[in-house]
Amino acid sequence: MKAAHHPIQRPRDAKLLVVGASGLLQYAPRSELAQFLRRGDLLVANDAATLPASLAGIHLRSGAPIEVRLAGRRSLAVDDLREFSAVVFGAGDHRTRTENRAAPPPLHAGDTLALGPLKARVLRRLDHPRLVALAFDGTPDAIWSGIAQHGKPVQYAHVTQALALWDVWTRVAARPVAFEPPSAGFVIDWQLLHALRERGVEFATLTHAAGLSSTGDPALDARLPFDEPYHLPQATVDAIDAARRRRGRVIALGTTVTRALEHAASRGPLRAGDGLSDQKLGANTTLRVVDAIVSGTHEPGTSHYELLRAFASDAVLARADAALLANGYRTHEFGDSVWVERSADRPAAARTRRLHAAQVSRPRARAESSRPAVPLPRMRSPQ
Repeated sequence: MKAAHHPIQRPRDAKLLVVGASGLLQYAPRSELAQFLRRGDLLVANDAATLPASLAGIHLRSGAPIEVRLAGRRSLAVDDLREFSAVVFGAGDHRTRTENRAAPPPLHAGDTLALGPLKARVLRRLDHPRLVALAFDGTPDAIWSGIAQHGKPVQYAHVTQALALWDVWTRVAARPVAFEPPSAGFVIDWQLLHALRERGVEFATLTHAAGLSSTGDPALDARLPFDEPYHLPQATVDAIDAARRRRGRVIALGTTVTRALEHAASRGPLRAGDGLSDQKLGANTTLRVVDAIVSGTHEPGTSHYELLRAFASDAVLARADAALLANGYRTHEFGDSVWVERSADRPAAARTRRLHAAQVSRPRARAESSRPAVPLPRMRSPQ
């Protein structure tokens, strides 16, 4: 597939490939996404805003230039900055393909990294020369200020124009906790939300700290996705339960939403709160919550593509890949989209019973209605 080269979230010619539960393929303009949802369905989006997580600097012990790409932390708490995981590159920037980037100088515990106004210490290597745990010096306010002043969005060579934060924030962006954009959410605008309301489809959000999609090293890429914290609001749990009671489907807008919901459900009855998605979803995964996913187009072998195998067989995905290629669909974060329904041979055992079990011990907070599950989000001005 060809890469999308321009940072336009909603190009007028954006395409959608729909992969039905039976394996039937349908082609549509992405602007018609709402038509594939029906009354009673629930669409869940990730409202994480994207950090400027790429920090250029100097490895002080050697004097060598480096780029640090922040990749994760253990929670979403604004003051929990004790430790970040990070991927470190040598000299260069996004204009060089990630897999061709120079290695960093040898990194050892105690090394100091000068990153613009910030200084960070390498705490330890994480079983790979490019992957480290690091800690910034200073107060939380100073650290966030330094990241905001000096950082840039993580970027790859297929997009030649330098990205601004505006380019990678979805229209429902809230807390800045993601290291790369939850780009499936680029489809959201007022037109889509209005169409959902008109069709009786409800909308809810969660917050998931989307991590890096590529490190440029095959061994390290095989470890993706890294552990990623999330927050699941009570309103979203209630919305999922209500959708089940009215026999609606739960549609995840993106792989991060799927990971958060399935991780939360794997621990027992679905409950609100914080979690750390540390699982890999794939062909052997039993989906407990999500009935269909809307995602970008992904190439076989990537962690995003592996997640799609939880929804459809390899044979169906292979036919979808061929259709994407034959019809000129664009890949990567500013590319086209796919809708993949959970196929009949991917049952979600006892899903409804487990979801309802979380509700029987307490009164329902509100009666079902045709109103949105949560208030429709405040939207930023058009792109």
